[in-house]
Amino acid sequence: MLALAARGASAFAAGARRVSATALRATSTVVEGEEGTESYAQYFVDADGSKISPWHDISLMDGDAYNMVTEIPKYGTAKMEVDTKGENNPIVQDMKKGKLRFYHGPIFWNYGCLPQTWENPNEEHPVLKCFGDDDPIDVVEIGSSALVPGSVTPVKPLGVLAMIDDGELDWKVVAIAESDPLAKELDDIADVEAKCPGVVSGIREWFRWYKTPDDKPINAFGFDEECLPKAKAVEVIEETHASWKGLRDGSIDAGKLWKGN
Repeated sequence: MLALAARGASAFAAGARRVSATALRATSTVVEGEEGTESYAQYFVDADGSKISPWHDISLMDGDAYNMVTEIPKYGTAKMEVDTKGENNPIVQDMKKGKLRFYHGPIFWNYGCLPQTWENPNEEHPVLKCFGDDDPIDVVEIGSSALVPGSVTPVKPLGVLAMIDDGELDWKVVAIAESDPLAKELDDIADVEAKCPGVVSGIREWFRWYKTPDDKPINAFGFDEECLPKAKAVEVIEETHASWKGLRDGSIDAGKLWKGN
């Protein structure tokens, strides 16, 4: 069943919401299936109503900013994510052991990913000696407003954490929406530490512990747990964008991923 739905920022993605007109091709989203079931899927559609991929068809950059696809809004609990294996890569709710997945407490920042990036599971990091997690690179947006699920927001990268989750490298880019009032004051991770004390450590600790209620081990962080500066964040984004290009042109094995070409 095709349904157009709107929902608050606390849990599920919003249907038929407008997204950034500056993002390549994407104009709106539609929802198929029912909220709170595994049939739920939020698709991105072109101006003519045809489905497109938020992973492959939205541009990585908008001028000097990077386009963030919001999967989970600030204070959300439903673990929504771009389905990298599903046709057209809709946003769906993750499942574990046959059950819909929820965080055990709200996430305190907007969470999403950068389109046209990919953490290559076939490539070992030269320093950390672990492989990519097979997903687009994650973004933790620290602005004051809850972003609309399924929206595309130009963000400024500020730093990056090298999280190691179950032996896989899972970079977390710390960023702020270009439209946020604080964006003009934050240009690098040192500015976040100075003007927003506790935010970086809060992100690190939240992601360190969030799986432990499910009897999972705590997550680790590379580089002495430091949140690396903006220059490193941009470098990591560029590396994952290059990996995505290899995925799309077939020079890197895609496995079961849906790459749309």
